[in-house]
Amino acid sequence: MSTFQVAHIREQGQDMIIIPLDSGFNHKSSAEQNQIIAELQACASSAGLAGTVVAVWRVGSSHKFIAPRQWQEFFKSFSWNDIVRNVNKDLTCG
Repeated sequence: MSTFQVAHIREQGQDMIIIPLDSGFNHKSSAEQNQIIAELQACASSAGLAGTVVAVWRVGSSHKFIAPRQWQEFFKSFSWNDIVRNVNKDLTCG
């Protein structure tokens, strides 16, 4: 089982499940990244967390994310410290 610290927030009228991931996520293929996000989405839903999973990870002194198109600007303005500051739940996936 893996446990993830997540930020479960409501922004722009939308429930977001922001999951900071290890920087190694950057080296995975798009297919692998999408599969991991799908598994995390299923896990979050099973745990009763409403919303869409957004994967974020560090790349050097910045960060990258995979989020719905309409949320792109929001996440571009969000710093890594903002993400960490909003962590408020643990999500355990088996």
